[in-house]
Amino acid sequence: MSFTDRQFFALAVAVYGLSMVHSVFVWRKGFRQDNRVNYFLLLAAFALHTIAMVKRGFSLERCPVNNLYEATTFVVWSIVAAYLVIGLWQRVRFLGAFASPVLFAMGVFALMPRLDVHKAQPEFSGGWLSLHITLILLGYGAFGLSAVAGGMYLTQEHNLKFNKLRAFLSRLPSIERLETVLWRALVAGFVLLTVGLAMGMFGLRQQQPAASPLADTKVLWSLFVWLVYLFLIFFHWRFAQGGRRFAWGVVVSFAFILLTFWGANLLSNIHNP
Repeated sequence: MSFTDRQFFALAVAVYGLSMVHSVFVWRKGFRQDNRVNYFLLLAAFALHTIAMVKRGFSLERCPVNNLYEATTFVVWSIVAAYLVIGLWQRVRFLGAFASPVLFAMGVFALMPRLDVHKAQPEFSGGWLSLHITLILLGYGAFGLSAVAGGMYLTQEHNLKFNKLRAFLSRLPSIERLETVLWRALVAGFVLLTVGLAMGMFGLRQQQPAASPLADTKVLWSLFVWLVYLFLIFFHWRFAQGGRRFAWGVVVSFAFILLTFWGANLLSNIHNP
């Protein structure tokens, strides 16, 4: 029996769910044991997820980033891919325990039937526009990884303040290293978002010269997100504003993206002509 791309993705989401359940036990044990099981669960889910995306891409004969389902699955895939690379470093492998609940929730959301709507024409048919959306979604994936590192930072910072023994016995990396991971992922996401937005403006002028980008809900939303992350980067760099407030800012900013992305996309006249 041959599985469809959505069935492969549903299997991947189920494994993300198993990873989330295992993460509960990791949390309860205070991160005192190596997180290999969770890493290999996410690796198995990533393999199923990749098969789903490849099958969807071959069936459409284009990059599968043309509706909310495909966009969400791409962001989840990029977060897992980045984690699997970073997770090769044992001290940061516990990021998976923080990432799996987010990945599972996003996966369940993506499986909602109304998100996977096929249009008569591809939403991003040109090469420049396909690259635009791919870079932006990779940027969101980097922001997601940064938010996961931020959640890990806040947990370790809380333990150091209120439960020093637990912080000492846990195998979490130091908050200084976590802040480094958080910062680098944030900068990478901002660069990808910036280049992606610039390519989107270029492609839009090529395909729709009469379009007014600044009158579009999704474009305004994207510019607002860009300004929020520019603010975070500027104040961290200029005023050395790090620590707990910076971590909270990164976590809240990504939560805003998760909660509002679909609404901004649906209200966009450019993305939904």
